[in-house]
Amino acid sequence: LSDATYAEHTSSMVSHINVGAGQDITIRELAEIIRDVVGFEGKLYFDSTKPDGAPRKLLDITRLSKMGWKARIKLEQGLMSTYQWFLGNQKDL
Repeated sequence: LSDATYAEHTSSMVSHINVGAGQDITIRELAEIIRDVVGFEGKLYFDSTKPDGAPRKLLDITRLSKMGWKARIKLEQGLMSTYQWFLGNQKDL
């Protein structure tokens, strides 16, 4: 995005923009994706007796969409490439 586009859609008190794909995902689904990406072979446990927290975890990407931005990489692909980057660069962190 250009600086002009960013400036048009933000102000000094509203400078952060949610970045997402506009799709909801459960904590369970996210945990399972991360498990698969990192190759965790253990069992995931979820306690259904505990409160669920926020009922929806979907980011409002209206402002970002109005700026012309659209996700090009699926969550799984992004997590995989980030994890691969981490594995290759962790000694430098």
